[in-house]
Amino acid sequence: MADQYRSSLDDPNVWVPYRYHPSQIAAITFVVAFSLTTILHIFQVCKKRTWYFIPLVIGGIFEVLGYIGRILSTNDLWALGPFIMQSLLLLIAPALFAASIYIVLGRIILLVDGEQHSLIRQRWLTKIFVTGDVISFLVQAGGGGIQAAGSLTLLHAGEKVIVVGLFLQLTFFGFFIIVAGLFHYRFVKSNAHLASRYFQGSTTQHSTKPAQHSTISAHQLPWKRHMHVLYIASGLIMIRSVFRLVEYLQGNNGYLLRHEVYLYIFDALLMLVVMCHFNWVHPAQVTDLYQKRVLERDMYAMETRDRYMQYEAV
Repeated sequence: MADQYRSSLDDPNVWVPYRYHPSQIAAITFVVAFSLTTILHIFQVCKKRTWYFIPLVIGGIFEVLGYIGRILSTNDLWALGPFIMQSLLLLIAPALFAASIYIVLGRIILLVDGEQHSLIRQRWLTKIFVTGDVISFLVQAGGGGIQAAGSLTLLHAGEKVIVVGLFLQLTFFGFFIIVAGLFHYRFVKSNAHLASRYFQGSTTQHSTKPAQHSTISAHQLPWKRHMHVLYIASGLIMIRSVFRLVEYLQGNNGYLLRHEVYLYIFDALLMLVVMCHFNWVHPAQVTDLYQKRVLERDMYAMETRDRYMQYEAV
């Protein structure tokens, strides 16, 4: 099939892997960039034990391998192996980023004790969106697997399956952004003080003195900072997903697939910014603060129990 298409990259009547000669310099640049941010994420995950960020790390590895595939394609435009390698890995990597982002929102809700302001209960939020993410991931990967068969018919069929997967990803991710924004709006509007449940009822009829714990207000916790990072990352992934969907809807001879620069602007650069942004504002802070508050709750519970036992003993 490769020999049939070697005559022209501009022939609109045939399917070709690339409509241009891939830039080796651009691919090498992003291999290095994604390698550096991924290595830093691996270090941060291990040091802070934020294992829920492993999907993002895997996504970073996929980005590295994907651009390595583009480097290999510069040696042979018609080799389907490197083409499918870069196409599939770069396509599904953001779905892994999204999986970690879903979990971050759940951690923020736990930190501020704000589940009553969330459209979906925290324990279901992560499960619902990660499940949707996995479904879209598998559909897109399935489309890439169909393309790997190499026949022209299956290449076109694989593109259609990928489009379905991208639609699913956009649907779930769009709903997630609505859920995150609504939680933020409700929480701020309620002007809730972040008194966790274990602070409530701290003064009881059996207490010999007022509790030493005071109510913590929202501005004392960095939840807004992490929500803003979540919005930025979500917005970039959404823009990238819309770009990819339009790219596949336009077809093999579409405008976007005939100009390599758009891939690097609306995919490579945006996803690199997402990874670097999480390097800079890592959600480990949210996890650490939540664990600290849980420890304080347990200590307060023990103190309250001891005071009650002393009161009963009298």
